[in-house]
Amino acid sequence: MAEKSLWNKDFLLDTGINFIVFLIYYLLMVIIAVVAKEQLHATLGQAGLASGIFIVGTLVARLQFGKEIELYGRKRTLYGGTIFYLITTLLYFYMPSLGFMFLVRFLNGLAYGIVSTATNTIVANCIPVSKRGQGINYYGLSTSLAAAIGPFLGMLLMLVANFRIIVGICCVLVLICLIGNFFLHVEEISLTEEEKARMKRVSLENYVEPRVILISFVAFLMGFSYSSVLTFLAAYARTINLVGASTFFFVVYAVVITVTRPMTGVIFDRKGENWVLYPCYIMLAIGMVILAKTTLSWQLLISGVFVGLGYGTFMSNGQAVCIKITPTQRVSVALSTYFVALDLGIGVGPYILGSLHGILAFPQLYIVSAVIAIACFVIYHFGYGHKAARMGVMEKLDVKR
Repeated sequence: MAEKSLWNKDFLLDTGINFIVFLIYYLLMVIIAVVAKEQLHATLGQAGLASGIFIVGTLVARLQFGKEIELYGRKRTLYGGTIFYLITTLLYFYMPSLGFMFLVRFLNGLAYGIVSTATNTIVANCIPVSKRGQGINYYGLSTSLAAAIGPFLGMLLMLVANFRIIVGICCVLVLICLIGNFFLHVEEISLTEEEKARMKRVSLENYVEPRVILISFVAFLMGFSYSSVLTFLAAYARTINLVGASTFFFVVYAVVITVTRPMTGVIFDRKGENWVLYPCYIMLAIGMVILAKTTLSWQLLISGVFVGLGYGTFMSNGQAVCIKITPTQRVSVALSTYFVALDLGIGVGPYILGSLHGILAFPQLYIVSAVIAIACFVIYHFGYGHKAARMGVMEKLDVKR
């Protein structure tokens, strides 16, 4: 029986749904602080909380549904999560107080976490095994493109429309996702009664997949390092008088990912994960060092190229590793473990690095981030990379025999 094409209907639908879900997330993320300040008279700290509490909801959802998605059913989780996403997005129309906004943002993050966990799990079965690296990298494009288009679209809409119109557009987009769900074929996992009973128990193994702890820890550190760019780039650009160039940093980042991800997927499948992941750590470290030494616009944009090749490439290929080394029935827990670690790194990083800013200047903070990227190289090599290299050699010998 011939292997199915990578570009099958279900892969395209799941990728499209994931793109829209992330687009709404990024679109609202860049404008919600402005809405909190201007319409609800929030302080800067409260406005930041309105943005950040969304991630708290996402983490709760990923931890819970990472283990329970197979119990509820993948398609049922996707349906329920999308309907919940629509309801919580509709709640933005009614925003009487700051406290209510915090609640809506938490619930909206919860819904987003459920849907994104479902789409990430479902896509694993939409991709032919021999093209896993390519498939995950193409799928990852939906996230990186949303990260570039969402903020741009949000800021553009703020100039030409009010918040209620923007919410209306987001609701229409969620409805499109809901319609797409009906045409998506989802392969469910059959569980034995013993497996169901084990999954229902409150235990560490139901929330964390041991096989992916190492790559998830590396993801945490990579997210921690990258958070220095997300959080401090705007402030740093002001101190070095490169505000104009900094607005194009993430555009360059997104273009680099879009161009290189299909290529890195092919390398992952043909050569193995080490050929992709080792360069990621080096590229991110180089990007951080260039950023620390930047004095000219072109240098700032070149750092965006290396950060894209580093962190941007790592995100999807780390996910591909999780799928590769995990049994099918544990993929949802593995991806939950991975993305929770990644999000935690991005969430914890700004607080710790921000605290260090009292004793370290911005350039020194980016040097610290570069050191963390090199630490990822070392930890990955001794914890997983050398084993992956050995397994790759054994697989080649088996093929020759």
